[in-house]
This record gives sequence, structure tokens and C-alpha cells, in this order.
Amino acid sequence: MSRDTLAAPAEHLLEVRHSRFLARAAPADTPDAAMAHLRAVAVADATHNCWAWRIGAEYRSSDDGEPAGTAGRPILAAIDGQGFDRVAVVVTRWFGGIKLGAGGLVRAYGGAAAECLRQASRAPLVEEAELVLRAGFEDLGSVHQALGLHGADKLEEGFDAAGARFLLRLPADRVDALRRHLRNATRDRVRIDAAPD
Repeated sequence: MSRDTLAAPAEHLLEVRHSRFLARAAPADTPDAAMAHLRAVAVADATHNCWAWRIGAEYRSSDDGEPAGTAGRPILAAIDGQGFDRVAVVVTRWFGGIKLGAGGLVRAYGGAAAECLRQASRAPLVEEAELVLRAGFEDLGSVHQALGLHGADKLEEGFDAAGARFLLRLPADRVDALRRHLRNATRDRVRIDAAPD
């Protein structure tokens, strides 16, 4: 299933039995960016600032003092249920004097997060690949032309007596086309390997 991220930050306010739940979501490419969003929007004098984020296979959540499993996990479930990735959501609660019980908290936190994401503008995530390309000097013109045509970004480049070495990033669905293009343009002299992790 293809997933989306947020095109822009979003927020949604929900009131449940006099408690206010303010969900604020933002795109986050790294765990540090997710935690920076939490620090930026957490309200110091609110009753709770519960949160969750997902970035690929990594995720975290916090109930921030609410009963275990009643806030952070429902927020994370809302992120996953709405098909988002690289997203952080903080739901801030101001207690209104009426206890909601565990089920009520799950519905309120999860519902505020889900509605916030439902109303948010989406941006499709493009899966990217990193490659190492090695080419002789005689093929650099063909290489540079191919990189432009296939949307490849040079992250690093270096030269030695044998030629050039590039670290590239490009959309994963364009890798095979780039390989074919360069195989044909250089009579298979260019070497392309997956970048080491």
C-alpha cells in the first residue's frame, strides 16, 4: 500500500464532555524532527500532551500520564489507519472535570488524531534509492545527461585516475530505466551498484 505524508501541518479541535482535545500533526522525516514537533506544540499548562509518530518501520508513542494504552497507541493507530508515514501527531488535552474512562479516552485521542489527518492535505511519498555509479572520463557526458533525464541527484562525487564515482539518489521506480539508458549509451562501461548502508 502506498503511503502519504502531510503536505502541510494540520490541526483539529474536539470537545468531549467538557474536555478539549487539540490534535496537531506535522510531516517528520526523522525521529529528531518528530520530537522537535512535540516540543514546539506541547502546551505546558495543559493536562496532557500525548503523541505518536511513524517514520517507516520506526515509531514511538506516549500516553503522557494518561492510563497506559489510552492515548499514544490510539494516535499511532490513527496515523496508520489514515495511511500516513513520516508524520508526528500531538494531541493536547485540557481536562474538563468529567472522567471519560479508558474507552472514552481511546475514542477521544484516536478520534481527534484521525479527524485531524482526515482533513489534512496529503502528499504522496516517493520511494527513493541510493546508488554508487562509477564511470570513466570518456563517459561523463553521457552520465550527466542520463542523470538529468532520470531525476537523479548527486549526493557526492569524487575523481581518481580511472574516472568518476558518484553517490546518487533517485526515485526507486527509475533505477532500471537509468541502468538501461547508461548500458546503451556507454556500451555497458558504467558500473552501478546499490549504495552501502
